[in-house]
Amino acid sequence: MKTVPRLACLLATPSAFSLSVTLMAMTQMALAQSVEAPASAASAPAKPRLPVAPAAKSNEQLQRVEVSGGPSDEAVRRASTASKIIITREEIDRFGDSSVGETLKRLPGVTTGGRPGRGGEVRMRGMGGGYTQILVNGERMPPGFSLDQLPPEQVERIEVMRAPTAEFGARAVAGTINVVLREALQKRLNDWRAGLSLERGHFSPSLSWSRNDKLDDQGGAYNLSINVQQSENRDNNLSSSLSRDLKTGLQSLQRTETQSEDQRRHLHLTSRLQWRLDGGDTLAIQPFLMAMRSKGWNQAQLQREGESTPALNTFDRSQTASRNAMEMLRFNTQWSHRIDEETRLELRAGAGAGRGDSSSLREEFKTGTPAASRIQQDTTDSRDRSWSLNGKFSRQLENEHSLVAGLEGEGTRRRQERNCLQDGEACPGLLDFGDDLSASTQRVALYAQDEWSVGKQWSFYAGLRGETIATRSSAANYAVSHRASVWTPLLHGVWKFNEKSRDQIRASLTRSYRSPNLQDLIARPSINSFYPCPSGKSCGANEVDHPDRAGNPLLRPELATGIDIAYENYLSKGGILSASFFARRITDLMRNVTTLETVSWASVPRWVTKPTNIGRALTMGVELEAKFRLDEFIEDAWPVNLRSNLSLFSSRVDGIPGPNNRLDPQPRATANLGADYKLRSLPLSLGAGLNWTPANTVQQNLLTEARSSRKVVLDAFALWSIDRDTQLRLSASNLAPLDYTTGSTTTTDTRQVVSEGGGRSYTVWQLRLEMKI
Repeated sequence: MKTVPRLACLLATPSAFSLSVTLMAMTQMALAQSVEAPASAASAPAKPRLPVAPAAKSNEQLQRVEVSGGPSDEAVRRASTASKIIITREEIDRFGDSSVGETLKRLPGVTTGGRPGRGGEVRMRGMGGGYTQILVNGERMPPGFSLDQLPPEQVERIEVMRAPTAEFGARAVAGTINVVLREALQKRLNDWRAGLSLERGHFSPSLSWSRNDKLDDQGGAYNLSINVQQSENRDNNLSSSLSRDLKTGLQSLQRTETQSEDQRRHLHLTSRLQWRLDGGDTLAIQPFLMAMRSKGWNQAQLQREGESTPALNTFDRSQTASRNAMEMLRFNTQWSHRIDEETRLELRAGAGAGRGDSSSLREEFKTGTPAASRIQQDTTDSRDRSWSLNGKFSRQLENEHSLVAGLEGEGTRRRQERNCLQDGEACPGLLDFGDDLSASTQRVALYAQDEWSVGKQWSFYAGLRGETIATRSSAANYAVSHRASVWTPLLHGVWKFNEKSRDQIRASLTRSYRSPNLQDLIARPSINSFYPCPSGKSCGANEVDHPDRAGNPLLRPELATGIDIAYENYLSKGGILSASFFARRITDLMRNVTTLETVSWASVPRWVTKPTNIGRALTMGVELEAKFRLDEFIEDAWPVNLRSNLSLFSSRVDGIPGPNNRLDPQPRATANLGADYKLRSLPLSLGAGLNWTPANTVQQNLLTEARSSRKVVLDAFALWSIDRDTQLRLSASNLAPLDYTTGSTTTTDTRQVVSEGGGRSYTVWQLRLEMKI
């Protein structure tokens, strides 16, 4: 905790220090000019009166400043009234990450689920399960999309907003991440990248190509980006489940050793064609294609000790082979029309289609029996269709007011067909529920916002957004019709200490929400495979650690009232020091609850897990960030780029006993430390980064407590510049691999079940050749 007062002392005096550094830099530039001027004169053959060394030093520093056609990421962040962090193309390329999720994990307050070094669900402020809004080009992606599927080579920049805004939507209790794909630029670009990754002796190749060029001499331009890759993962897991009868003291232990292998092939294609029309109008067309093929193999060996109530489906060994295929195509158009100098109209339209096919064959064996005791074949065919229409009107008013109003419409539809055979016959327990599903979601939103400046020191933003989401599904005996409307007012403000100050304070008061997903609303039950229903008969009893699952069509969306306060200091050589505080008060919190219920598909009560609105919750936290060059604070130091952040989280869920009644799966903290440096004597750049998340324990409900181990991920890279247009990059992710485990404890009046599972993590090495043609 000594870090907080030290950072506070550092933040207390940045203005005077930045001013002195600026004056020193101006003095060095003036000296350099006074040296060069006499040397360039024709009548001055004599040696310069001053030594050359100081001028050379100044020139070296100036060469490190990159000049681009637009404002820097710090400049955009500083000028934005609503809090916004920009990750530029340079930052995305820095570590040579294999996925966008690996890039995002280094940001303040961002964590990822899953094994260390493998990426996973991206969470802002440690809040998972839909609290973080993920957008691509400002639009929500269809079900099944993950940022881990998107290669960084196809991303132009990433925008991270810690508080919701009217334009990007309010389904962002934790925040919003907007991934902007490659844009069509006037600058010619022809980049090739070929990579080879190595994990546990298995190689994964990848190849990408990006091309920017002009379409015509009237301002038309295009971008084409293609990425193909193949990956192979192999894992060994060990899980255990210890069950104890609280009345008799009898115990039973089940250990499961699993070996799995997964092979995937990916194709990603993005393109953007852009034209400048008469009157200053622009037209852009952007197709987006993703395709994936995978096959997997899984073998599990079970061992049992002690006495317990046996499940109907008992076996000692199982093996499963699976195949999956997925394609997704989206097509977006955007037309921007300038009505006059102060008024602009923007229209966007999009359509998308997706398909997913999967099949699996599972065989279960008993000891001493060569033939399978049970064979189950599953095939699933799903089809998705989506559309979107967006209109935005913006006008620059008098007195520094900027008005924006918009209307949005969006619709998705999914059809899913499943065929399940067990030992050649229809799977028991499914006929009454139906194997096929048809569901649709429609969303309509209306918003207005006004951003204005009061003098040189104050900027304000006020917005109001209303959304209505309607969900419908058809399934045998379990049709759903759900409708929810939410109004979200939003206020943001920025105050600069003085007109030319690099210090400013931000404050936001917002309302946001989280809506139930489709699977949570569909009431159709799913029978646990360990306690299936006999063919043609009602189900018997099951155990609390193997419950059935059902949705809840009566779910209400969560509403969150939030406050954000931040102090920011922008440094003279690029970089930022900031400290921020946030708090969210959540009502109608949704959480999965397991209860013993009387159900229609069983002759006795069964344990069933379903999502439920359980009450209120409060979460808050502090996020500290320091990003700067070392010579900003230490004179004559190497110009090493340093990046560090520390986030501390706290939460409390009402109605659940402590001390771990926290939001699931929010940790108590997360931190990052990174540095990179370009050598002067060699064409070599070196860098390393450390990501840390402590072990976490969460009381999920009255019965279950969940645990996860700490995550420490060390990454490093070395970049050798062969020439101006060719680079060779060696990178390593998870250099110090740790075992990763998860577990839970479920306790009822009569029984306690302690479950643990996990395995090793591994280092991923990658060698990549980058060429500009």
